[in-house]
Amino acid sequence: FRELIETHCGGIRGGWDNLLAVIPGGASVPLVPAEQIIDAPMDFDALRDLKSGLGTAAVIVMDKSTDIVKAIARLSYFYKHESCGQCTPCREGTGWMWRVMERLVRGEAHKREIDMLLDVTKQVEGHTICALGDAAAWPIQGLMRHFRGEVERRIDEFSRNAHRAEPVMVAAE
Repeated sequence: FRELIETHCGGIRGGWDNLLAVIPGGASVPLVPAEQIIDAPMDFDALRDLKSGLGTAAVIVMDKSTDIVKAIARLSYFYKHESCGQCTPCREGTGWMWRVMERLVRGEAHKREIDMLLDVTKQVEGHTICALGDAAAWPIQGLMRHFRGEVERRIDEFSRNAHRAEPVMVAAE
């Protein structure tokens, strides 16, 4: 991936130390963190070994300015929106995954919801007529495999700051 990104894409804004992660096969495959992807060959076997895939080969490169949780939540919204609704696991699962991802973006979820979310991805993956369910599940699985600590940090930060919220003014006051 180093050659592809450096030679054909202009490199990483801020240099290689600023690379956060790459989604090697478009929005439908799990992301791979920088340290694992930089020198990985762009082929099916290498990406399978990294628990990702070549997919459409529409490489998405994210530097450290990327809100990785928000980026994956946006992909979740896309899959929720694109679900035709025919399969119950996809129709219900994509909406549920997106709603939990939005709570995780804000840090409002509880840590136990992370494992519940992963359970839902497993219930959707492989249980739909088409591949959209798999595509919706895999980015979330990759996020939690490699960036679960970031998700948990947000939850902890929200919990610490929740008591500092400004009081809500009611019209009668």
